Amino acid sequence: MPVTVQSIAGGAILCLLAACQSAGPTWWKGNTHTHTLWSDGNAAPEHVADWYVKHGYDFLVLSDHNILSEGERWVAISESEGGRLRTTDVELLDARFGPGWVVQRRDGDRREMKLKTLPELRAKFERGDFIFIQGEEITDRYENHEIHINGLNLDTVIPPQGGDSIVETIQRNIDAIIAQGERLNRPVLGHLNHPNFGRSLRPEHVAAIRGERFFEVYNGHRSTLGHGDLKTTATEQIWDVALTIRLTEHGLGLLYGLATDDAHNHHGTRDVSVPGRGWVWVRCDRLGADAIIDAMRAGDFYASTGVRLADFGSDDQRLWLQIVPRPGVTYRTEFIGTRYVDGSPAISGQLLGTSQDLRPSYRMTGDELYVRARVISSRLHPDPFAAGDLETAWVQPVLGPAAGRSMALARKKPLP
Repeated sequence: MPVTVQSIAGGAILCLLAACQSAGPTWWKGNTHTHTLWSDGNAAPEHVADWYVKHGYDFLVLSDHNILSEGERWVAISESEGGRLRTTDVELLDARFGPGWVVQRRDGDRREMKLKTLPELRAKFERGDFIFIQGEEITDRYENHEIHINGLNLDTVIPPQGGDSIVETIQRNIDAIIAQGERLNRPVLGHLNHPNFGRSLRPEHVAAIRGERFFEVYNGHRSTLGHGDLKTTATEQIWDVALTIRLTEHGLGLLYGLATDDAHNHHGTRDVSVPGRGWVWVRCDRLGADAIIDAMRAGDFYASTGVRLADFGSDDQRLWLQIVPRPGVTYRTEFIGTRYVDGSPAISGQLLGTSQDLRPSYRMTGDELYVRARVISSRLHPDPFAAGDLETAWVQPVLGPAAGRSMALARKKPLP
C-alpha cells in the first residue's frame, strides 16, 4: 500500500510563536532530570537553578538520588581530587548572591557549607515566570541492572522498592509513585530513565510498564549509551520496539518519550553531563506543577535538543506539526511507526514518510499501529551528547488505525 506524506503549503509560517501562544495555551520549557550537591552533582542547588533561569527555562526538577532537598545538610569544602565543592565554587556563590547567602561552619579542620532547601530556592527564584517541581530520582537495582525512575510532583521521598526481577523492580517503584499521587490527590508522574545505562534494560522491560507511560528517549549524560553500540539497542529503537510490544502483546497503549540533560557537571563545558543538552516543551494554560504534569500525562509535550515547534496535533487521519524555523537552517521531518499486517506487526519503527516542509503532515494509510515524528535540523548541537549530533525534536506517538484491533487481541491474552 503506498505511503502518502502531505505537505501543507504556505511558505512562511502564518503566525509567530508568540502570537500563537497569546491565543491559547502556552509552551513551557523544562528539565525533569538534573543533580546537585544534595546527591552526586558537583554544584550547589542555587548555582544549578540560576543556570536554568538564565537560559530561559520555565520549570525545573532537581532530581537527586533517593533524597529531596529538605532538612539540614552540610557539604565539605575540599580542594582534594575527590572534592565536589571547592573554595572557588563558594566564592562564586558569594559573588552571585551577596553577603550572608552562603552559610558555613567549621568542624575541626573541616570547613562545610550548608545546602539550600527547596523552600529557600523557591523563595529566591520563583517570580511567576519560573517554578520548581519537586522530584526525586528513585535509584534502585536488580542484580547488576540499574533501575532509575524519576518521580515528579512528589511530597515525600520514596525509598527504592526493590523486587524479584527487572520488571517487578520497575513496577514496584512506579506503583509507589502512583500511590503517592493518589494519597495526595494530585497529579504525579514517573518516567523511566536512561535504559541503556549499564546496559541494564531491554525493550521488553520498558514495554512492560503498567500504570505509567514515560521514559527517556534522550538523556544527555555521555555514559548512558543513547546511540547504542554493537551490543546495545539505541534508545530511540527501544522506543519503537517497546511501543510495538505494548500495543500488540500487552494492550497497554502508547509510551511517551522525554529528553533530559541529567546534568551532574555544572562547572565548565563539554563535560560528561552538563546542563542544556535536552529538555521538554509542555503546552498548558498556566505555569504550575499540576498543570504541567496534567499536560504531560495527556501527551501534550515534545522532547527537544534544539528544534522548536509552534504546534502539533492529530486526528483519525493524520499527524501534523508546525516548525519554528531558524534563519539558514533546514529541517527534515521523519514519520516513524510500525505497520500491522495480516494480524501481526511488521518491522518495528519503520520510516513511513519524510518531508522538508515547515508544516509537515502524515496521512494514515490504514495499517499503522502508531505514528510518531522526528524533526532533524541541519544545525549541529552546540554541546552534544556525541560529536556530530544535530538538533532534533521528538513528537509523541499517536495511535494508528490498526491499534484498536491489535490492542483488543492483546487484552485477550493472559498477562505475562
